Amino acid sequence: MKIIEVICSPGRTGFFFDDQQAIKNGAEHDGFSYVGQPVTSGFTAIRQAGESISVMLLLEDGQLAFGDCAAVQYSGTGGRHPLFLAGDFIPVIEEHIAPRLRGRELISFTDLAEEMDNITIDGKMLHTALRYGITQALLDAAAKVKKVTMAEVIRDEYDTGVELKPIPIFTQSGDDRYDNVDKMIIKGADVLPHGLINNIPEKLGENGEKLLEYVGWLCSRILALRTRPTYQPVLHIDVYGTIGSLFGNDNEKMAHYLSRLAEAAQPFRLRIEGPMDMENRTDQLLALKILRQTLKQKNIPVEIVADEWCNTWEDIKLFADEQAADMIQIKTPDLGGINNIVKAILYCKKQGVGAYCGGTCNETDRSAQICTHVALACGADQCLAKPGMGVDEGYMIVFNEMNRALALAAARKRYQASLAG
Repeated sequence: MKIIEVICSPGRTGFFFDDQQAIKNGAEHDGFSYVGQPVTSGFTAIRQAGESISVMLLLEDGQLAFGDCAAVQYSGTGGRHPLFLAGDFIPVIEEHIAPRLRGRELISFTDLAEEMDNITIDGKMLHTALRYGITQALLDAAAKVKKVTMAEVIRDEYDTGVELKPIPIFTQSGDDRYDNVDKMIIKGADVLPHGLINNIPEKLGENGEKLLEYVGWLCSRILALRTRPTYQPVLHIDVYGTIGSLFGNDNEKMAHYLSRLAEAAQPFRLRIEGPMDMENRTDQLLALKILRQTLKQKNIPVEIVADEWCNTWEDIKLFADEQAADMIQIKTPDLGGINNIVKAILYCKKQGVGAYCGGTCNETDRSAQICTHVALACGADQCLAKPGMGVDEGYMIVFNEMNRALALAAARKRYQASLAG
């Protein structure tokens, strides 16, 4: 089966691009916007509309496969690629990618994805968002040619040996960290709430007291609203480096504070994502590794999750090899091609590190669906409900896609067994 045409359309994402450094510097809310000037290159406002590009592949039998190019909410920081604007990058696809795909035979997703992921223009790799969306479209095309789910394509081509089964879904609250938690509990989310603890005065507290209070509230709210005693969600809170900022990156002080959070979290497991941000990969890896070792030595039951400065496949491999975290967020748009997401999940599992198939609120329904198939095929430890910060929409997209994929794969397996019998 050949690709006969490549078609692009601009799109909106499920959230916004935010200038993380400006927010860290203390930019104040003005309604849903922020007051002040952006500081990160490419931004025209501290918060601006998220953009995407749909890459559509027309196949010779008339079928259409597609994926969405998208970049993370906090683009241009933490070692990531710059702001992704559709008007800047559709011409890149039309000039440099489309000619390479027209007339290509869809034999192996893996080979074609690796080729597209490694294209260079003037010696530079394509923007991660482009590689992300193009390889999504190729996976969808491969599934359509083989008449199976995308999860089955990944499982079979990479020989993952994984039994397709439900993956815990992680929901994120955004700034509405109270009402959205109620939604999560009612829907039975496996992991919650993310929390968006991205500044000290409003969210962490000048002595860490606001986050401590919030964790206590989370526990009491789960116990009050859950309809069955077996419902034991994991508490996973992203603090965007604010704990390190508050305590001057002092390891002992951070460990002591995390022990207080762990006590407040009882009887639930607690994960803290991005406890510090050391502004470069080397220092971030070392700081996370030392903090994790300290927590283990002191028997403090807090799991550390790596995010900032752990963006690419190479970064993830290094952090996993160094055992720098209990879990690594595989921030899907940052890896470029989804072939790298596959490799990253499988490598984390091999190294005994939790594999979180994450991403960003600033994606689309399509990228969320395709990442769900990748998570299933590789046996990720958790999968992000995305896009958006409203809980309902992202959770619905991922939950429903996961169950559709599982039902279809199971039905096909039963049918094949009946033929064999």
